[in-house]
Amino acid sequence: MHIGLEMNGVVVIDKPPGMTSHDVVLDVRKVAEVKKAGHTGTLDPLATGVLPVCVGEATKLVPFLVSVTKDYRVSMLLGVRTDTLDVEGAVLAEKEPQVTDRSVIDALQGFLGRSEQVPPRYSAVKVRGKALYKWARQGIVVDSPPRMVEIYDLTVEQISLPYVTFRMSCSGGTYVRSLCAAVGELLGCGACVAGLRRTRSGIFSEAAAIVLDGKDRPGDDERVRSGLISMAELLPDMKAIVPDDTWVKKIKDGVHPRVEMVNRRDDIPFLDSGDMVKLTVGNGELIAIAELLCGSRELAGLQNDVPVMKLLRVFKEN
Repeated sequence: MHIGLEMNGVVVIDKPPGMTSHDVVLDVRKVAEVKKAGHTGTLDPLATGVLPVCVGEATKLVPFLVSVTKDYRVSMLLGVRTDTLDVEGAVLAEKEPQVTDRSVIDALQGFLGRSEQVPPRYSAVKVRGKALYKWARQGIVVDSPPRMVEIYDLTVEQISLPYVTFRMSCSGGTYVRSLCAAVGELLGCGACVAGLRRTRSGIFSEAAAIVLDGKDRPGDDERVRSGLISMAELLPDMKAIVPDDTWVKKIKDGVHPRVEMVNRRDDIPFLDSGDMVKLTVGNGELIAIAELLCGSRELAGLQNDVPVMKLLRVFKEN
């Protein structure tokens, strides 16, 4: 059964080691027979675990699903520095780690909270229109500006030198490789990532992840179809507004919602200008994401024909 034209949603793939995130997306496109697919956050080839892949109309949601909390299980190797900050890179220096369990735990937990982080030279971050790893492969050193990241929780599970295993929860855009390298510098011995598994990305967990065989296409097709998370289930924390049928058609045609659509102040309680809402129909189908142009308190004083929202994405699932 060919289902490509009907597929709109997210499928969570358990990425195997050795594949790039782009490779996984290409696999999903072939299996699902869809033209459009995209992941919500790169995993290094070394890494495994949760890689949400948006298919069909859900690709329009990628920017809204990238900057979410992510959980990882990490194996860090102390005493080794590499050019890629993981064990797959060229070794730059080695040094016997002279550390105690307490010093390792303190060093890791010292990175809890907000801090500036410089992305690795070998990463997908774009500088001057090109990914850093492409500059690095050309032997060109390009400085990437630091960015603010946050580590919410970090728990050391095991220390068996030179390896340290820990779990962490962090903001989107946090590089575990950069964290391990920084810990190694703090401990004076260097460090790199030996193993990495993403266990959660926002609302997507490893319990929902499916494994693609890459050989049994009919079986893969069934796994993708049964594992598809509908667009109606995405963005659960975003306030939903259900317009009437007249406005549903207008919104799908790209007309920005006006005051007359939000006919009661309680439709957008406690929301302010700049906040985002999702527009749905009665069965939960997602038809658009919009940005408020005014808060709920200002509605009462506006004329019915004044635009109250700016459409950011419009979805046409059917």
